[in-house]
Amino acid sequence: MHLNWEIKHYRDLSLNEFHDIIALRIEAFVVEQNCPYQDLDGRDKKCYHVFCRDGKGNIISTARIVPPGLIYEDAAIGRVVIHESVRGEGLGHELMKECIDFSKLEFGDLPIRISAQKHLENYYAKHDFISTGKEYLEDGIPHVEMLLNPNQK
Repeated sequence: MHLNWEIKHYRDLSLNEFHDIIALRIEAFVVEQNCPYQDLDGRDKKCYHVFCRDGKGNIISTARIVPPGLIYEDAAIGRVVIHESVRGEGLGHELMKECIDFSKLEFGDLPIRISAQKHLENYYAKHDFISTGKEYLEDGIPHVEMLLNPNQK
């Protein structure tokens, strides 16, 4: 499958790109997980958005990169989603690599924090994220805070 990766700040996204990113997030987080929540939290406007298109131009994967100081003191990666039809094919690992590489390039060697669904803790651990020990319920779903500290490698 031909994949096309892009990273854009919100201000540089087309209306169609932002629409398709939000549609994919809602499909996964609201519909599939049966979890009504307010996805549009106002932070997207200050973030970078990583997304991948398939050979037909459809957005099949996305995440947002949050600058330091917006949610945490550290940079953050959030709203990580892979379209259901391509899960299990390694696309998520490529997405995380894109996010981590861009964060390091844009923000330097700052730690990167994520709020991970608990059942995905091992997935993020494969990218050197370590649990901070902070576990909590977010929208009724168990989460764990994890940190990638480039200075500890």
